[in-house]
Amino acid sequence: MKTEKRRLGDVGENVTCVFLEKHGFKIIERNYLRKWGEIDIVAKKGSIMHFVEVKSISHTTALVSGVTDGWRAEDNMHPQKLRRLHRAIQTYLLEKHLDLDWQLDLVIVKIDENRRTASVEMLSNIV
Repeated sequence: MKTEKRRLGDVGENVTCVFLEKHGFKIIERNYLRKWGEIDIVAKKGSIMHFVEVKSISHTTALVSGVTDGWRAEDNMHPQKLRRLHRAIQTYLLEKHLDLDWQLDLVIVKIDENRRTASVEMLSNIV
């Protein structure tokens, strides 16, 4: 049984894949998982590999969690998270024998479960 957080994350990742494909990205892989980190989405556009971290939030989840209006989903991208992501990206590149340009992107998905809508904001090349 999936937790509410995992369910919301899955919805956010699905929305992000649709968004990326509409903007010319090819989805290569989802949920690349190693002990030291996970890459939500691996996509390619042109000659650049994009490693995409997805942060999803819903109004309902924010209220239940006691999150204030000043909180932003991207605030979860703290140094430890970035280190884990970088290690997972390096592992991915080594395992796949890839030597190409890459970047880490952050996508914030704000979900309105009552209206069944979502808004997407992409922050490119965050490190």
